[in-house]
Order: sequence, then structure tokens, then C-alpha cells
Amino acid sequence: MVKPHIRILKDGPLVVSGDVPLYRSTILTDAEGYSIGYSDPVRVPTGETYQLCRCGGSAHPPFCDGCHRSTGFDGTETADRRPYAEQAETTEGPGAVLYDVLPLCAGTRHCSIAQGDTWELTERSGDPESKEAAIRTAQLCPAGRLVIREAGAADVLEPDHAPSILLLEDPEGGASGPIWVRGRIPVESSDGTPYEVRNRVTLCRCGMSRNKPFCDGTHLREGWTEKHA
Repeated sequence: MVKPHIRILKDGPLVVSGDVPLYRSTILTDAEGYSIGYSDPVRVPTGETYQLCRCGGSAHPPFCDGCHRSTGFDGTETADRRPYAEQAETTEGPGAVLYDVLPLCAGTRHCSIAQGDTWELTERSGDPESKEAAIRTAQLCPAGRLVIREAGAADVLEPDHAPSILLLEDPEGGASGPIWVRGRIPVESSDGTPYEVRNRVTLCRCGMSRNKPFCDGTHLREGWTEKHA
């Protein structure tokens, strides 16, 4: 059996193998506009191997239709390849420790709620309610930009994700969101180098990220939405 795996083709699509389930999901918001989670995933039919567009121009999204060859798509991977721990900045609170790698931000806004943002909540984590909110919001970050652990604990707190891929939509942001890769699926660069295997990462599907292959929130700034034939 082929294990779940994603291979990036040079200036081309993502080749997903290992019968990885593909879904669509929407970022949910509350009455005040704060992101609070995700809608129930809806399965997208695929084969055991499939190719996902990352140039943003396919007429048959989310799958590649070869248009990257005629549009001159530049899929050059520019992301820092150092391990997450070597890049992360740390916010320490009395009850929790938060790690943050800003370039990975996909702009889903789960880090900001009515009680404050994840950094403020971490600093106030001596209070049980603030600690719980800090952990919840950090774990909702699809990009893995934010990672959290309890103070004094050795291991970080990660949501239990099975290997899967979600195509996120962001009505509140007025855009189609990134490709959310979950459950420690290996991602291989177009030059054959493996990226660090992580429980959650977001890959660009609009073609405009300046931190390829990862999403950097450009879809929000550009108002990019997935085009259907």
C-alpha cells in the first residue's frame, strides 16, 4: 500500500498519492465576525492519486488541467526550510507557552477572538479560561503557524488529525482559502528535498504566495476565488 505523500512538481501541480481523502470546508464565523472553526467537511471524489492545481488558473478546480504550462506559472519554492522549532518565536505565560512562525500565516483569523488574541491569552494563561482559549485558538490554526504547550510540559498540544486534505473557503474574508494538509502527510519539494513533516500545514492554491509552497494569505489581499467552468 502506498503511504500518503505529496510531491510538488516544478512550476506545476501537487501530486497527491496514497489514497488521501479530499474535502471542502468553510471557515465559520460568529455574529461578530470572529473565526470559530470549520464546517463539516464534504468529500470530493478522487482516485488513489490525483493532482491539485497550485497556479490558481485551472478551469477544473481543484484539479490541475495543465494551464500552468501556457500561463508561465512560476512555482518557485521560497519558504525557509529550517525546522519549525528553529524559526519559532516564543511567548511564555504562567500556564502555557506559545510558538509562532509568522511567514506561515494563512490569514484564517482563528487567533483573534472577543476575549483577546492568542498571544494575549497565553500571557494571561494563569487564568483557566484564558488558558483554555489560548490552547483552542492555537490548535484551530490550520497552517501550524501557532503551536502551544502547557507550561512545564514537554510535548506540544496538537489536534488529532487523520491524514486528509481540506480545501478551505473563506466567505468572511471574501476569498477562497488554502489547501489544508492534515495528519503528518510528507510534502516533497520539486527538487526532491522533503519538508519537515508536520501535523498541519497550508499550501498555496492561488499561485500568488511569496512563501511557496506554503500559503501566506495573499488570496485575501487579492480577493482570489476558485474559478469553475
